[in-house]
Amino acid sequence: RHPETAYVSYDHLLDRGQWFNLLHLGKGTSRGVAKTEDGGKTWRLVWQEFDQPAANVHDAWISQRFGPGWAENPLALTVAEQDPELCYATDFGRTMRTNDGGATWNAAYSRKSGLGTWTSTGLDVTTSYGIHFDPFDPKRQFISYTDIGLFRSEDNGQSWQSSTTNVPNEWLNTTYWLVFDPQIRGRVWSVNSGTHDLPRPKMWRWGSVLDFKGGVCRSDDGGRTWVKSNGGMPETAATHILLELKSPPESRVLYVAAFGRGVYKSTDGGRTWVAKNAGISGTEPLAWRLAEDPSGILYVIIARRSADGTIGNEGDGAMYRSSDGAESWQRMALPKEVNGPNGLAIDPSIPERMYLAAWARASGTHGDGGGIFVTENAGKSWRSVFDRDRHIYDVTIDPQNIHRIYAAGFESSAWLSEDRGEHWKRIAGFNFKWGHRVLADPERPDAVYITTFGGSVWHGLINGIPRPVDIATPKLEPGP
Repeated sequence: RHPETAYVSYDHLLDRGQWFNLLHLGKGTSRGVAKTEDGGKTWRLVWQEFDQPAANVHDAWISQRFGPGWAENPLALTVAEQDPELCYATDFGRTMRTNDGGATWNAAYSRKSGLGTWTSTGLDVTTSYGIHFDPFDPKRQFISYTDIGLFRSEDNGQSWQSSTTNVPNEWLNTTYWLVFDPQIRGRVWSVNSGTHDLPRPKMWRWGSVLDFKGGVCRSDDGGRTWVKSNGGMPETAATHILLELKSPPESRVLYVAAFGRGVYKSTDGGRTWVAKNAGISGTEPLAWRLAEDPSGILYVIIARRSADGTIGNEGDGAMYRSSDGAESWQRMALPKEVNGPNGLAIDPSIPERMYLAAWARASGTHGDGGGIFVTENAGKSWRSVFDRDRHIYDVTIDPQNIHRIYAAGFESSAWLSEDRGEHWKRIAGFNFKWGHRVLADPERPDAVYITTFGGSVWHGLINGIPRPVDIATPKLEPGP
């Protein structure tokens, strides 16, 4: 209704007065938003930022933690029909709003909660892998993220702050997982990498996985600060870490999935590491996830390398088993037509019963070879128990009720079984396109957390109010 008013996003704008800075200091271009009120005849810069936040741009935690260049200039701008002074801007992490025609811009995605802490408004565009609870302090929680690393809450998830102090700069992008020492208060290990979005093949399409940076860090103060704990382990995208609970506190045994380098083991609490790949085929095993049964038998998931998932080539995923503390590995048979294993959950009361999450191949109407599979004989044979979603990212067991199994994937849904995987129903209320994994709420038996690719972490009841199903979700059979 006011066509004479328009806003445009820009980047790499060079002011004439900035030539000296550009030539001699290597900086000087700006990014932001320009505005016209005369149909484009003249423009003025209503949002202009260099290396420091502009005085009229009041961002939340992103600029504070990473600087104004992290989110870049807006990807999209929308002006209210009824008010040309009201404009929203979205970018790689933020939703910003002006109510006064660009004179000031304020963050709409988050609000300050306390000294150095922030609370989401629900407009998150972050990718998360897990939510982790300190066994000595239930109010202390962590979210392992891509792009923004690790975040910590000290008030039971009410507010959050960055928690990557002293993590090497080249590892800051992603924290894939955490593990706590169950007997030493404050001690926790993290696995980190400068490479995000694993195990998606797009991440090695133009380079070698051996070039990925990352490794292990240890904290002795509850995750507030970290030290590098990588002795003997080359730079690698470390994606999972497992602690052997039976190992003594003074010499903890730890295992790490090193993406492209296989499995590493430490017998001194993570100070030094040794590769343990005897029996694992291939020169660059894409070790992705680890699991251990109550007797100490180890399992490792090797991610599929190929993008299309064609069976029978060197890009097939695999699963291995070790009964001697990773000194040797034996390859296991996967379910028929499956070559994209993604996650493994072991029944703590019946270790021979395991649940396998699988990613479909790029064939058929909705992909083949994906879903959830169960074995009752430690992997000698498998049967399919779920294929309504063919792109299952992970399957998890509720530690408070081992009959309750959860799953999530990339088809706008999360799933629940109350009878050890025999029957499944959609978790009502969750309707985000890309789910990662479902994790039980340790304080509420009727609630779960769901981590996602691009929608941060969701929390809700497992039997909540239904919401409309996303139209992109394939309906393979009648169901909720």
